[in-house]
Amino acid sequence: MLKVRILTASILGLGLLASLYLLPPHWTVLVFAAVLTAAAWEWAGFGALHGVQRCAYVAALAALSWLSWTWTRSPAHLQEFLAVACLWWVIAFLWLSLAPARHRSALALLCGAPVLVPAFIALARVQISPRGFARGPDMVLWMLLLVFAADIGAYFAGRSLGRHKLAPRVSPGKTWEGALGGLAAVALMALIGTLYFGLPVAAGVAFGCAVGIFSVIGDLTESMFKRAAGLKDSGSLLPGHGGVLDRIDSVTAAAPLYALGLFGAGVIE
Repeated sequence: MLKVRILTASILGLGLLASLYLLPPHWTVLVFAAVLTAAAWEWAGFGALHGVQRCAYVAALAALSWLSWTWTRSPAHLQEFLAVACLWWVIAFLWLSLAPARHRSALALLCGAPVLVPAFIALARVQISPRGFARGPDMVLWMLLLVFAADIGAYFAGRSLGRHKLAPRVSPGKTWEGALGGLAAVALMALIGTLYFGLPVAAGVAFGCAVGIFSVIGDLTESMFKRAAGLKDSGSLLPGHGGVLDRIDSVTAAAPLYALGLFGAGVIE
């Protein structure tokens, strides 16, 4: 299973780099849209939808994504949209903390929109950003590296040091020690990025850590919905990894905050 997991991760990594750097920017947006579509299909399972209903749900999220894409052509609208998306993740954090067992199928389906659509908009808008001190693909890659650092750091720190449960009612395997290890890895990756891009170090590292914290919230939120639906994985599309949502859950929360920070600070336009 480990070999399959590594092989799948390697193929995904190569595909990601090819999409970011070899395809024309707007083609990459279509790749992001395809990933969103697959994730929406899996999210429909949290609401026990099947057949025509599942297809209709995916189509509805695709239409909402298109409308959001059109509306966020305005820089002011884009920042408002991303700010609202970040507010949703604050609400998700409170939900995780105070009432993780309170669920309804209809509510789970509604939550698919603020989870998936803003992540698509954030990634796509950063990818095609026409002006800034760094290329859009470089900025998308940095965000993904921050998320990967959080996941990898948490995995190794949790396995070797984990004792105290982080969210036992949502994801019993995650620990505070793992979360702190992940945060340390994120801080290191943020430092590397700020030095590479020439950003202010203190602000860049603090921003990177905030993105890392949001990535943990995204991971736990998907775990909460999977647990409520009685699912171990969101799907089986990716051998050794489960579903698409299982791979992008951290990104869904990290991307809106990351994009808001970059556009809001004028790092990219």
